[in-house]
This record gives sequence, structure tokens and C-alpha cells, in this order.
Amino acid sequence: MELKGASLLYTLATLMVTFAGFSALLLIVRQAAGASLSSLDRFLTRTVVGHLFVLTAGALLPALLGLYELPDAWVWKVSAVIFGLPYLILLLTFPHRRRAATGKPTPQIVLATFVGLGSITLVAMIGYVLGGFTYQAAAYATALNVNFFALAFAFVIALEVILREPKDDEPKQ
Repeated sequence: MELKGASLLYTLATLMVTFAGFSALLLIVRQAAGASLSSLDRFLTRTVVGHLFVLTAGALLPALLGLYELPDAWVWKVSAVIFGLPYLILLLTFPHRRRAATGKPTPQIVLATFVGLGSITLVAMIGYVLGGFTYQAAAYATALNVNFFALAFAFVIALEVILREPKDDEPKQ
């Protein structure tokens, strides 16, 4: 029997991998248009692709654990911890890593949505799943969805900042 919510998680994993390729492609197009890659460009690409692969692994992990014929409740508990805790650490360390890589602070809107909303959702999901409440699959899938769309939102905000930067041959004002 297939794990509850598996088709949603597979679809989400497909969307995540597609978005990773799309986001990297956008920055390559920007470079092809004559702009060199800034520290923000490189950090953004590493962050988006790296976070999307962690999210994709989180989407595939329950199905992988299901192959070991673990009880569903254990699949969700183990998945919540193995995916949730490392991703929570990635989110909470993001502002420091961004400042170290670019020398600039994280915009408040990105802190609120990507780091704040993403972290709160993960903590709630981990607590909910480990608490043994019903609809563990739904809680897990919700945390993945919220974090995916928070990352996509943060990417759009960062892209807006990057596209406002002058090309190398344009004078800075």
C-alpha cells in the first residue's frame, strides 16, 4: 500500500527540482546579458539550489522509509526529525551566512517569510508529528509546501534586488 500523501510529495519534489534548475538558469542568463556574478548572485544560487535539494530530499524521505515497511506513524516521526531539524538549522543560520557571504544584512521581508514563517512551520510540524496527533502526513506536507513557497518568495525578492544592480558596463549612480 502506498504511503498516504505520496503522490503530493512526488509532485512537490518534481516542482522543487524544476525550480532549482529555473533559478540557476535565470542567473546564467543575467551573466550572459553582460553582468558578472556578484557575491549576492553566487550566494543566492547556492542557497536556492541547496535549500531546494534539502526540501526535495524531505519530500522523498517518507516514501523511502515506507519501503522499509515501517508503520506510518514512525515514517512521519522519523521523517519529521531527519528533515525538519537540519532544515530548521539551515533557516536559522541563513542571516549569518548571507551577511558573511555578501556583507549585507537580510531584508526584513525575507527574515519574516523565509526564515520566520519557515522556522515556525517546521517547529509546529515537528511538535505535531512527534506529539502523535492525527493527520501527520498533512502536517508534514504542509511544512514542505510552506517552506517551498517561502523560498520561492525569497528568491523573487532577491532577484528583484539583483536585477536592480547595474551591469558592469553601466556607470554606478
